[in-house]
Amino acid sequence: MLIQISTDRTVHGGEEMTRHYESDLAARLSRFSDHLTRLEVHFSEETAAGDGLDRRCVLEARPEGRPPVAVSHHAGSVAEACRGAAQKLESVLESLYGRAEHHKGGDTIRHQAGHAGR
Repeated sequence: MLIQISTDRTVHGGEEMTRHYESDLAARLSRFSDHLTRLEVHFSEETAAGDGLDRRCVLEARPEGRPPVAVSHHAGSVAEACRGAAQKLESVLESLYGRAEHHKGGDTIRHQAGHAGR
């Protein structure tokens, strides 16, 4: 999974910030890495109504063979915005892939050893 991070001109990021969020997001989304070809991350700063500045993180995941999935989260800091967006993306990906791969109750009787197809 390729992770691309970008910021607008108001968010001061650098090589260290990029490495930090790349490794953090790769670890958080590792269980879905076989399904994702790319993850695009964009940090920005917006003016909130009367509260000053608001940080925003947009995550766009590119699942293999499916349309892109995008989530965003607003918070007081870049770290909080990224954490919130990552939680939302995990939830979306879990609903796409988690249920398909985890069957309730495990194997059926047909898949258990010793069953002769009675």
